[in-house]
Amino acid sequence: MKTFKELGIPANLMQGLQELGIIHPTEIQDKAIPFLLENGGDLIAQAQTGTGKTAAFGLPLLMKVNPKSNDIQGLIVAPTRELAKQIGKQLFRYTKFSEKIFVEVLCGGDNFDKQVAALQRPTHIVVATPGRLLDLFQKKALTLIHVKHLILDEADEMLSMGFKKELVKIFGLTRARKSTWLFSATIPDAIHGLIKDCMSEKPQLLKIDKAHVVNRDIDHQFKICSRDEKTEFIASFLKRQQANRGVIFCRTKAGAIILGKQLATQGFAVDVLQGDLTQKERDTVMRSFKKERTQFLIATDVAARGIDVEGLSFVIHHQLPEQIEYFTHRSGRTARAGKKGVSLALIEPRERPKITKLETDFDLSFSEVH
Repeated sequence: MKTFKELGIPANLMQGLQELGIIHPTEIQDKAIPFLLENGGDLIAQAQTGTGKTAAFGLPLLMKVNPKSNDIQGLIVAPTRELAKQIGKQLFRYTKFSEKIFVEVLCGGDNFDKQVAALQRPTHIVVATPGRLLDLFQKKALTLIHVKHLILDEADEMLSMGFKKELVKIFGLTRARKSTWLFSATIPDAIHGLIKDCMSEKPQLLKIDKAHVVNRDIDHQFKICSRDEKTEFIASFLKRQQANRGVIFCRTKAGAIILGKQLATQGFAVDVLQGDLTQKERDTVMRSFKKERTQFLIATDVAARGIDVEGLSFVIHHQLPEQIEYFTHRSGRTARAGKKGVSLALIEPRERPKITKLETDFDLSFSEVH
């Protein structure tokens, strides 16, 4: 593995990385950064969450922006408000010791007029969710004609959330761009269509091997139990946790709500994050969890995208996710920043082969809890 210096990252940005505890480049950073700095053309990178992709596209973008010009030169589009805010926060932290590059995060659920006012100031990079970006564009609050670099993060997620029309429109509004960088955990047919229609003929392809994706500090466990036994098992597990905090993932909104009620009646400090909450309710739940007023969070997969909370000791999978990629998304919420964590899957007897599949696909080893 090369160092960030060998990849071409200047000292002032490296200082920002070191303060965040980012010392060695991950595989995607090692492969993407030199290409984006030297060639800078179109890139398709297949990489899961947790592989370090924000720095892989964020550092080259920060280096390509001209701080002397007040135009929006970089545009990053993300599927959810949480992810957009997370990216904005990371870019801000990277530039702590370098010349100020102004980043504006534009998402639904935030005050529209405040965003319009913020865009009056010099803005070099915009991080946005597709709907809000186009709303602001229609109101003439911003122009995208000077955008040189367009980045789509979690492109597969945006398509599965129904944003294809918006993405095609964003491609059209940034026709003067020099490059498009597309990051996605999976490359379904819909993405191939987008690539064919909206990107150069031969984009650079990068694929990060699944085996490199999984954090080795996570202890993977599974427990075989019937559906009816799960709540009781979770309750006894939580009782043993003392001050430890964690997230319990459910496959459906209804399942998450029911489990939340069952655990709350047993006296656990628990909150539920699911897709039907308003943005305000969602923010309240997340604030309470981050400030440690709530010890345990129950969440559905889509609602949990972009959850970034320090110091979580465990993740429980009430059921395994429908899409296998979500398993690494979920497990990656624990064992962050060099700490250890547990990922515990509750499975019914007939699901035993799914554990074997996870072991094979992601090069993991699970231990059974008795």
